[in-house]
Amino acid sequence: MISTLEKEITFRFLKARKKDGFLNVISIFSFIGIGLGVAVLIIVMSVMNGFRTELINKIVGFNAHITIKPYSEKIEINDNKKQVLEKFSSEFILSNSGEAIIIKNDISKGILLRGYNNKDFSKLKIVKDEKFIGDKDNLAKNHISIGKELSFILDLKIGDNITLLSSSGVETIIGNLPRQKTFKVTSLYESGLIDFDSNIAFINLNTLEEFFNLNSNERNLEIYFKNPQNIEKQKNSVQKIFPTEFVYSWSDMNKSLFSALKVERNVMFIILSLIIIVAAFNIISGLTILVKNKTRDIAILKSIGVLNKSIIKIFFLVGFFIGTTATIFGIILGVVFSLYVENFRQLLSTIFNISLFPEEIYFLSSMPSEINLYSILIISFCSILVTVVVSIFPAFRAAKIDPIKSLKYE
Repeated sequence: MISTLEKEITFRFLKARKKDGFLNVISIFSFIGIGLGVAVLIIVMSVMNGFRTELINKIVGFNAHITIKPYSEKIEINDNKKQVLEKFSSEFILSNSGEAIIIKNDISKGILLRGYNNKDFSKLKIVKDEKFIGDKDNLAKNHISIGKELSFILDLKIGDNITLLSSSGVETIIGNLPRQKTFKVTSLYESGLIDFDSNIAFINLNTLEEFFNLNSNERNLEIYFKNPQNIEKQKNSVQKIFPTEFVYSWSDMNKSLFSALKVERNVMFIILSLIIIVAAFNIISGLTILVKNKTRDIAILKSIGVLNKSIIKIFFLVGFFIGTTATIFGIILGVVFSLYVENFRQLLSTIFNISLFPEEIYFLSSMPSEINLYSILIISFCSILVTVVVSIFPAFRAAKIDPIKSLKYE
């Protein structure tokens, strides 16, 4: 417990006095350094969390949450499997895919084709999006839906015709020739990720299987969950329903990307934590000077019966108070900045006439930010822990002062 005397002396030592000018400067810089360190950590973690969430939403919004590929036999969905799937999935759709070359005038480009039935195509999240242009219910034979980015690359618009070359050949009298077919562009989609928008197109499932000479038994089953975030647990549940099939999730398809993001976030946390550590070491300097300046006061306190443990508490509380208030200040500053980070970005871009967070590089129209309470608690705990540790040495040094020697020449 902290006594009333200890509290009063602690606040007395915290009060600024003219003769403690240099000491006050150190305390102020310690406060500002810790506060800014905490704020920067919160801002960076919020932006990186926001970026990760936006990326997940775009990937999940475009790809199936779980895809099941048959090894040999056709995927069968009986009534029992259907009942289990309907408990945690919103849609399950049959699909197939193949790689082709798209030709328009003198431009040719490799492309991945995904095939869906006409009724299933309208169920896709990307098709339901308000940015989708064209007929959502028409993916009939020889119709194709392409990304807006691909339409810019090939100078295409709805109603134009394009030619596709299949990787599956046709036997002729002069040898094996690539299968060729003309498709009409009926719609344009926009996923928000340039890699998807420029490299993937949708056609009718039966047309795709005919175009690539695929067997209908090779069709994949795409499962869309009501909540795709806890994907690993749901993947295990699906694997139990289809034990003999190959099951993979959107997370498996982008494992390297999200692993890199996780490593980057952890490295940034460690690097930026050094700001707090460096600022916290100023507390050691400040408390050491405070102990030196208060030698006479400490000696008087000891001579009137104040115990060493009380002296330790007093100087420890001084450092702890500076660190805690600086941490609280940093949390407030960091949270406010994180909430309005996009406004600050626009303001800085306008003032300095530069493009911060360009869309063509990051594929996002605005700077994302997601405040995570757990991250704030971890940052706050680490900040206060550092200030606690650095306050211990000066506090024990103050307790070791000999009152007789200190008052000898007073």
